Amino acid sequence: MEQTLVLIKPDAIKRRLVGKILSYYEENHLEIKAIKLVNPSLPLLSKHYKEHADKGFYNDLIFFMLSGPSIAMILEGESAIFKVRNINGNTDPAEADMGTIRGDLGENKNKNLVHGSDSIESAEREIKIWFES
Repeated sequence: MEQTLVLIKPDAIKRRLVGKILSYYEENHLEIKAIKLVNPSLPLLSKHYKEHADKGFYNDLIFFMLSGPSIAMILEGESAIFKVRNINGNTDPAEADMGTIRGDLGENKNKNLVHGSDSIESAEREIKIWFES
């Protein structure tokens, strides 16, 4: 079975959407293998988002992720990475399909509720960052 990292970001926690978001994953036969509430540090976020360090949105992203706790989860299931990315929807809620987390619940591209690993390599790296640090 494949595993992936999912983050429920500070905006979702502030808006009290955690239960709704979890139901999207559970209803799609993804099993929660590990879950924790995290107040991420700057070093943890810098490591997680290192591939974006030279992009214009990087500082805003880091500031946003430091604005409150996140929930980190390891989800497991058949084609978990692909499933989670489809469940999450487009990173821009305005372009996300209805029936996805971002399409149904998202407000804007900068605060888009969730993160999911984009590949097996990313999932392995991100799980280590969030669960073995």
